[in-house]
Amino acid sequence: MPSTTSSGSSIPQQPSVYSGRSVFHQAPTFSLETFSNRDFIVKDFVESLSESAVPPNRRSGPASQANAFDPKPFIRTFEHALNRMQELSGELEHRENELSAAVRRAESQHISTLQASDRKLEHIRQNSNGLDNSLTGEDADSVNSVVEIGRRLEELDRQRTRAQDSIFLIQCWLEVSQRGEMFLLEDIRRQGGGDGKVRCANIARQLNRISQALDPESWKQANGLSKPINGVNGTPYTGNHRQSRHNTREIIEKFSETLEKDLLKSFDDFYRRENYEGMHECAKVLYDFNGGASVIGAFVNQHQFFIDRSQLITEEVGGDVETWERLADPDAEPPGVEPSLQSLIDEVKITVQAESLIIKRAFPYAEQVMAKFLQRIFQQSIQQRLEMVLEKANTISSLAFLRSLQAARSALSTLIDDLKMHGLTEHPEPISPQITLILDQQFDDLLVPYFAGSSYIERERRNLEELYSSLLFKFTILHSRRRKAPVTFMKSLAKSGSEMLASARDAYVERLDSSDLAPAQKAMLLRVAGLKDAENAKAQTEIEVSDEDGVLSTATAKRMLKWLAEAIGRGLELNGGNETARDVSALLQILVTNLGQIYLESALDAANDLAASQENITKTEPDLSYVPTLKPAITIMQLLSTFIHTVLLPLAAPNITIRKSMARSTDQTMEALETKVNRILQHSIDVILNWTTKLLSAQKKTDFRPRDDHSSGPHYLELLQTPTCQSVYTFLSRLHTLFSAAITPGPNLTSFFLEVALGFRALLFAHFQKFQVNAAGGIMVTKDLTKYIELLRSWELGETFEGSVEALTEIGHLFVVGPEALRERVRGKAAGDGWDRADLRAFVMRREDVGSVGVQSVLSSL
Repeated sequence: MPSTTSSGSSIPQQPSVYSGRSVFHQAPTFSLETFSNRDFIVKDFVESLSESAVPPNRRSGPASQANAFDPKPFIRTFEHALNRMQELSGELEHRENELSAAVRRAESQHISTLQASDRKLEHIRQNSNGLDNSLTGEDADSVNSVVEIGRRLEELDRQRTRAQDSIFLIQCWLEVSQRGEMFLLEDIRRQGGGDGKVRCANIARQLNRISQALDPESWKQANGLSKPINGVNGTPYTGNHRQSRHNTREIIEKFSETLEKDLLKSFDDFYRRENYEGMHECAKVLYDFNGGASVIGAFVNQHQFFIDRSQLITEEVGGDVETWERLADPDAEPPGVEPSLQSLIDEVKITVQAESLIIKRAFPYAEQVMAKFLQRIFQQSIQQRLEMVLEKANTISSLAFLRSLQAARSALSTLIDDLKMHGLTEHPEPISPQITLILDQQFDDLLVPYFAGSSYIERERRNLEELYSSLLFKFTILHSRRRKAPVTFMKSLAKSGSEMLASARDAYVERLDSSDLAPAQKAMLLRVAGLKDAENAKAQTEIEVSDEDGVLSTATAKRMLKWLAEAIGRGLELNGGNETARDVSALLQILVTNLGQIYLESALDAANDLAASQENITKTEPDLSYVPTLKPAITIMQLLSTFIHTVLLPLAAPNITIRKSMARSTDQTMEALETKVNRILQHSIDVILNWTTKLLSAQKKTDFRPRDDHSSGPHYLELLQTPTCQSVYTFLSRLHTLFSAAITPGPNLTSFFLEVALGFRALLFAHFQKFQVNAAGGIMVTKDLTKYIELLRSWELGETFEGSVEALTEIGHLFVVGPEALRERVRGKAAGDGWDRADLRAFVMRREDVGSVGVQSVLSSL
């Protein structure tokens, strides 16, 4: 049956579709669109007509019926098809006539347009001639008119360009929306050239915006509204606009992706051929297309540096065993940066400087690309290698970690300075502020995780405490064994020091037993402590210690100060800032506790205990073995005080409160140490004078009152001194030598010997008042006193003690002169020469001739 469907309608049925249930023949239906389809094949069309000519009931009948050929259905089918084709031919002819008429109208309109254009061109030519004529004149108004005309011409040219662009944009949109094609833009893209690709990119972006406005269905109802949105005025789309039959968004995005891929491929080809002008052109187009994100990402991600480094990222941190041992040894100089990290830094420096020239020539936005390149290098390559190096160092020891961090920070700082000095994209000019900011930011981001909160200073404190505890372990063991339970008030005060020693020892043993302590660090701590293994440290009673382990050593103190100085320098370099005062205060507390209290005070307490125990020794000469302790103790005290006032306190100057607290703590520590030294010296004076008294008590009465009939009298007078004088002289001379070596020459040593000399003078005054002296004994007294004076003058006590020496000289004269001379000497001394009348009377009464008239007259005058 003939079809009444119009030429513009679309038939949903296929050319040869029938109802399988009907027993009557149905004619095939088709339209113009059946033949305009690209998949149309004449053979298939004829076959479909032939198949439709045989009714379904005939096809399924017996074989005899199927073999009988019946031409009637075919005739009717093809007749109907021919009739339908004639109708379609008529429709097609009618449409062709309409199009021809439209073409004729368009040609007529075009001719009219050309004629109008000719008239306008003639008008323009006339105006141009008039303009030339006006330019030959010198009238100012003419010049102004020319300028105005030029401005208007420029404006007209811009308007014309915008109009042409608008026309082309509309044509592209119609092509996309109606036919689903972008042949116009494809032609421009294939022609090549940077300007054409830039134009393609701009038009693609504009088509996207038009698609959002006019084809919201392809954008899935933008803004989440239930109705499509008209992107022109923002009102809900009501269906008045003609719906696009194609997904414009998908078509435009596909073209954009193709354009972007072409540009990226061209950029990569230019890069491999070192065609920087081509790279610059592609980068410019891509920047106008999508801000340059894709080309920057492609340039950075596919850079050979990252490809090579990605293969090495799993490489373990190397280095020989000796280097790592030196890094963990507190007494060895740090070996520097780990080799693989240093190699990476050197390679980064060379690569960045070389690539900066390429980036500058290849990108119109070089700073943006350089910033991305630097971020990738620091955040990926350098950060990963730095983390690996520090993780390896942390498995060695805390000190190895801190030293590695310092070396890495120094190397990275040098790298940043070198890059800034080079200038990078601004080379040879100074580096731009933007790149400077990027470099500083990346440098800070690398190190910030290691200085968050108080994590860094806690590492430094733990490292120093471990090193100090190891170094003083045997020292604390020896002195903790020496101390016994307190029985007096002063010893109870010293008990706190003993408890501190035990606490430090126990903390050290506990640290060695800790599971998180690296084997290499444990071995280093045992080596510093002078132990073979950790089991010896646990069994403290079995540790062999000698007296030398408990003696102060300036070398040990210098090691402790050196370790602290290294920590302070490292802290200033790594973590210098507002927390410097607080960090220095924490380190000062560690120094005062270990060097001041555990080391110095323990040794001084031991010396003080020994000195106090020697005061009442009467049978044997006192043990002065503690005296050599004073020299290193005083030297270490001076080193400690100088170090604190020269290094630590100035660093805390910005924070007045912390500085005052540190100064107060230092003063208290030094005052406590000086008090202990003074107490030792005072005990020493008592020990010296007590033993001198014991030696003087051995003086015989006959030493100064020899009998005239003594068979050895003449020989006795030939003696230089009495045996008692010789023993006292020997003892005091040895004491002078001992203390002169223990105390640095100066006011302190002079004051000490002056105290001893004054006490010794008082002992001599009392000593010579105990014996009866005859004329021969007076000579021996004079000899003994001469020896004593020689000893005291060798001490160089100054002019203040010279009067006391002269007084000793006069004692001998009081025993050897006659009564008349004695009267004159006594009169002179009694007149005010520093002598006491009671002393003069006591010495005169010890003369053997005290009963004589002359001596009695002298006594009566006193």
